Formats: sequence, C-alpha cells, structure tokens
Amino acid sequence: MDGLQALFLALIQGLTEFLPVSSSAHLILPSQLLGWPDQGLAFDVAVHAGTLVAVMVYYRESLTSLVMGVLGSGDNVSLRRREVSALLIATLPAVVIGIAFSDAIDQYLRGIGVIATTTLLFGLLLGVSYSYRAAGADEQPISRLDHALVIGLAQALALIPGTSRSGVTITASLFLGYNLATSARFSFLMSIPVIAGALLLMLVKEFELFFSSANLTLTLIAMLVAAVSAYATIAFFVGLVTRVGMMPFVIYRVLLALILFSILVFV
Repeated sequence: MDGLQALFLALIQGLTEFLPVSSSAHLILPSQLLGWPDQGLAFDVAVHAGTLVAVMVYYRESLTSLVMGVLGSGDNVSLRRREVSALLIATLPAVVIGIAFSDAIDQYLRGIGVIATTTLLFGLLLGVSYSYRAAGADEQPISRLDHALVIGLAQALALIPGTSRSGVTITASLFLGYNLATSARFSFLMSIPVIAGALLLMLVKEFELFFSSANLTLTLIAMLVAAVSAYATIAFFVGLVTRVGMMPFVIYRVLLALILFSILVFV
C-alpha cells in the first residue's frame, strides 16, 4: 500500500467511524472497486488507535465523571455507576458474538452484495426510528440495564459490514424513545470499549508486525490522520443532528446502496 492510499484510507476511517454510514463498508470498497491491496493489520491497528484517542478526548469530561462515580466521588455517584454498568452490559453482546463468529463474518459477509443490502436496510431503519425519538436536545445518561442490553444487541449487528455501529446503536436508542443527543452520546461512549477491545485483539495477534512495520512512520501518520478526522467528525455530527436530524444520512445510505447494486448488475 503506497502513501497516498494509506492516508486516504486513514481519512476515510476517521470520517466514517462515528457517522451512521459504516466505516467498514467504506474501507472495504476501495479494495473491491479499485483493486487496492488489503491495508494490513498494522494499518488497522493504527487507525483504530487514532479513532479511540479521538473519542476519548472528545468525551473526556464524561469519562472523568464516570470514573469518579465508580470511585465514589463527585456528583450523582449512583447514576454514574448505573451508567457504567449499562455501558458494560451494552458491550457484552458484540464481544461474545464477535469471538464466536468473526471468522465466518470475514469469510462470507464482506462482499459488495452484503454491504449494499445492509447499507440500504439499516439506513431505512434509521429513518423510521427518527420518528420515535424524544423531544429535546440535552444529553442525558442511559442507565436502564434492559435498554443497554437492547442497544448492545443492536451493536452486535454492526459486525456485518455495511451496518454501521453508530448507526444501528443510535437507531435502537431512538426506537427506545431517547432523543438524538442522548442516543449519540451513548453510542460514542459505547465505542470506547469496543474499539479498545478490537485494538487489543489485533495487537495480541500481530504485536511484532505493528512495531516492526517496514513503514512505521507512514503507519503513525495514518494514526494521526484518523484521530484528527475522527475528532472533527464527532464534533460535526453532534452539532449537525441537533439542527437537521438524521435524514441526510438516511438519504446518503440509500443512494450509496443504489450505486452498489448498480455496480453488481452492470460491472
């Protein structure tokens, strides 16, 4: 993979990781459509680390509050502890299903046909869920454990490329009656243990590959590009959805799906 491809894919990762459009789909498509080589595990580690840093920096105040709650200090300790419990429960389904079926998903569910179908289906569901949202623009914690489990089960569906982790978790939260700001906040906080777990797994599998990469400088630059673009995307998304809602992303997903189905038919 040359430098231009690496930087392009890092930018795509950063821009799409937290938008409801599926980062995995956008990373798979260049290799499918342009014949680019697989970016490799070292690159995946770098861009995941970049997006993890971005979301932790953006939500640093929320994370500090949650940690203080676990330690028993600060305001609303009981609420913060329930929110931490909710985040842990929401993480479990993706961990269990990912361990059990990740190899099968990688082998059978990474084609353009699957991506087109999930892009369309979950894009339409996102549009439908928007009508179930609560009013208001204030971010509130999600602390109900049954709701956390439902959102976590939805997150597990994002193991299928094209689904979008943020998209499907926000969809589930909206169906449960939360407003957009609350849904987005919980979705982004949920991403921290998921991305951290995926990053740890990749490092355990190929620790030496990452640190002995022949082009370590380029890999680190890709990490920085992913981090900066991901941080900007989170800020953009949170501001945008409070003003115009989710329909621009629904329309984008439908159009993208139509393009992908056209490629399957005519190319």
